Amino acid sequence: MENNNPKIIIAIDGYSSSGKSTMAKRLASRIGYRYIDTGAMYRAVTLFAMRQSMIDADGNVDADLLQQALPGIKIDFAPQPDGSQRTLLNGEDVEDEIRRIQVSSHVSTIAAIPFVRHALVKAQKAMGGEKGIVMDGRDIGTTVFPEAEFKIFVTASAQTRAQRRFAEMLEKGGNPSFEEVLANVVHRDHIDETREESPLRKADDAVTLDNSLMTPSEQDVWLLNQYTRAISAING
Repeated sequence: MENNNPKIIIAIDGYSSSGKSTMAKRLASRIGYRYIDTGAMYRAVTLFAMRQSMIDADGNVDADLLQQALPGIKIDFAPQPDGSQRTLLNGEDVEDEIRRIQVSSHVSTIAAIPFVRHALVKAQKAMGGEKGIVMDGRDIGTTVFPEAEFKIFVTASAQTRAQRRFAEMLEKGGNPSFEEVLANVVHRDHIDETREESPLRKADDAVTLDNSLMTPSEQDVWLLNQYTRAISAING
């Protein structure tokens, strides 16, 4: 879709497994914007730490080792024809691996580490320098781009989000239990909401979407309508 409107920054924040990444990706494809999944960046750092034995059996992180290694961690995105992206960790496609429950179990802990957030927020700000992006995460509208022209905050019940995540993992060949996925969702919510560094919260000027009872198509229509309103307001 050709878009002759002024380029803006679209920030979509929300809870884990709320469907925000799917919405963001589809909107970006529809309006010709670049899509950035910031959660994938934290997942890639988590995977690196797991591979290097920086996370012990109890989930404790060797922060000193990780801080030393962080400058050598390079995260890139390879755009796909359908508007999605594949996450590259030091040149390796790790998209499938970072979505597994093992990574999900530790990513909120890694994402709560201040020096990790500082490094990735800096990289995210650079990605949005020329605008024309849809970026989703936990703190895009509050920390990364508080000046974003269009902000959405996505939520749904923990049960609904766990069911969606469970179905997605089964479709990709995983074999988790629903109880395990639900516990992970609740655990991540707690860490995301209570961490000291950029906790998950709704920006004051964000529009809330509770999509518990919405289909993906209904969400896409709603989001496109909200975008159209935002652009109309900017154009006067």
